[in-house]
Amino acid sequence: MTSWPILSVVTFLPLAGALFIAFLNEDEAGVRNARWVAMWTTLITFAISLILIWRYDPSTADFQFLEKRPWLGGAITYTMGVDGISLPFVVLTTALMPISILASWTSIQRRVREYMIAFLVLETLMVGTFCALDLVLFYLFFEGGLIPMFLIIGVWGGPRRVYASFKFFLYTLLGSVLMLLAIMAMYWQAGTTDIPTLLHHPFPLALQTWAWFAFLASFAVKMPMWPVHTWLPDAHVEAPTAGSVILAAILLKMGGYGFLRFSLPMFPEATHHLAPLIFALSVVAIIYTSLVALVQEDMKKLIAYSSVAHMGFVTMGIFALTAQGVAGGIFQMISHGIVSAALFLCVGIVYDRMHTREIAAYGGLVNRMPVYAVVFLVFTLANIGLPGTSGFVGEFLTLIGTFRINTWVAALATIGTILSTAYALWLYRKVVLGKLTKPSLFHIRDMGWREIAILAPLVILTILFGVYPKPVLDISSASVTQLIDNYQHALGTVQSAALSK
Repeated sequence: MTSWPILSVVTFLPLAGALFIAFLNEDEAGVRNARWVAMWTTLITFAISLILIWRYDPSTADFQFLEKRPWLGGAITYTMGVDGISLPFVVLTTALMPISILASWTSIQRRVREYMIAFLVLETLMVGTFCALDLVLFYLFFEGGLIPMFLIIGVWGGPRRVYASFKFFLYTLLGSVLMLLAIMAMYWQAGTTDIPTLLHHPFPLALQTWAWFAFLASFAVKMPMWPVHTWLPDAHVEAPTAGSVILAAILLKMGGYGFLRFSLPMFPEATHHLAPLIFALSVVAIIYTSLVALVQEDMKKLIAYSSVAHMGFVTMGIFALTAQGVAGGIFQMISHGIVSAALFLCVGIVYDRMHTREIAAYGGLVNRMPVYAVVFLVFTLANIGLPGTSGFVGEFLTLIGTFRINTWVAALATIGTILSTAYALWLYRKVVLGKLTKPSLFHIRDMGWREIAILAPLVILTILFGVYPKPVLDISSASVTQLIDNYQHALGTVQSAALSK
């Protein structure tokens, strides 16, 4: 327990900023102040979240910074806490929000106040999702994030924004209705919605199986896994740049976090029986969406399909249920959050200048934008998993962890690393390299100081975690070990009971 509710402060401080912006005037001064309030709110939130890292004890797998208050008539409690699995995602969320606000500084010119409010509310809901230790509280945060992202895509998106936003909303809502039914069944069976208690509750196999599928329906859409991934390219193409950044970097990770927090520890027997299904879906996602990425003509669509492929490595590593696989899945999500955010920001930089994302409209940018060419190259190489970048560490660990369980799955997934090299380098060659022949590009300007300030921290983190991944791996190590031990213990208990009969 903490002497002051630091998790509640980190969670609800952005909401306080949003309320402050709501009372600003709609004149030019109000718009300018809205930007600055949003920026300072997200920066302060990030600074406070760094205290969590500083005070966190990585030697224990217990939940830390616990807050517990009676809520909803005492039947459901307001419980917050983080462990080594959730803490990296909290910090990733708070770190990327100021970058997203800065990236929207000049590109968003209409309804600026409402835009900043939507982003701050979204931050509260995302951080709350990773901190919640009650099933009902988790569900409210998890589903609440749909609303501001729906508005961000639908109001500030591209020409087909309404179609994309409704597709995103309906896909994710449908899966979440099934998850709500599973939560109700778990409450009736265990008599509580307290997550730490449910982690050690022995659910019967029949309930485990259908609840596992119910949670899968929600998390698979969120990640997204093949074949329920089709909403993602549309959402990315139509979303504003900062919307794509948060969608790829944070919202997609909620599915992987859900598997680690609920599916594996609460339904171990069902997970054991159904892991081959996840392996099959992961391999198809890695290979199929990589092939689809190869034929894309829109930069955002290519990166969106690339995200689906990289999430395939995450699910594969998580359901291998080895220490390397699970640790690799967590690291891959953090790395992908940084790299995919940076790639969408790179696309946004040239889109702001040319107002097109068509790959054919570019070529030879290195001649006019040398700084941009170097930065884009770093993230392209990280996306294909080059050793020395953060992308390599996550993919390598997931492949090693899976290889110990299923050689064929790991071998087939390795094809995805080859395909990712093909589409990523093809994109880089078409956009950046070659001669500058298109007249429209003759006067394109290189990155300014604001854009360098946005991408410089991401470049540093991509290389730092590629060379020295220890900080992320150490934070999650004890929690991953306990997750694997509890899973194996639960399986051993079931098998012993079966033999005794």
